[in-house]
Amino acid sequence: MSNHQKRLSVPNSWPVERKTATFTVKAGAGPHGRDGVPLLIILRDVLGYTASKKEARYALNQDSVLVNGQSVSDEQRPIGMFDILAFPERDEYYRVFPDEGGRLALTPIDEDAADGRLAKIEDKTNVPGGETQLNLHDGSNLRVESDSDYNTKDSIVVGTEDKEILAHFPYEEGSLVTAVRGQHAGEIGEVTDITVTPGSGSNTVAVEGDENEFETVEEYLVVIDENFTGGDDE
Repeated sequence: MSNHQKRLSVPNSWPVERKTATFTVKAGAGPHGRDGVPLLIILRDVLGYTASKKEARYALNQDSVLVNGQSVSDEQRPIGMFDILAFPERDEYYRVFPDEGGRLALTPIDEDAADGRLAKIEDKTNVPGGETQLNLHDGSNLRVESDSDYNTKDSIVVGTEDKEILAHFPYEEGSLVTAVRGQHAGEIGEVTDITVTPGSGSNTVAVEGDENEFETVEEYLVVIDENFTGGDDE
């Protein structure tokens, strides 16, 4: 397996310039699958806090960067949608949020808002002991009581320290959602209608935003709370 990543072939979600150089850093193993952006790109290319991989490694070895409440020492650690990046020494906190076009961007948030990360429930699995395992969008999972009212396509807020569920946003008509893929990626609106498609096809969802209405497949949507659209007013 190659240790190189060409800029022209990186996922559309990566916030990198594609024609400034041939190669960029390759993401390591971890959450978010192929869409995960290496932490080095965030530190060097997006925030400009380091000028090289060597500087990034030094900063990470000082435990000065937290991802979802945990210190990270690997500059290739994948960063993805709804992760929380914290720089306590700088008193700076960010949520990774899809921008227009689906490119990942950093939204400044208050320190209190960094206590929990948003996660979409992709699947549910019954496990021994009478519990249900919630499989989340970033590849992580969480166990809850089998009679808990959490459903696939719902969103939850998971505490960055204790991993407890802090909030629950059901997927239903009237829910506030953001599109994370497709031509409407980055747009936010309220679900006005869910059309169930017979067979194996994807259900379609009508969404009404502040400026326009659009339709997309429900796999491209994530339920959010209004506090997740920005940080200054949280």
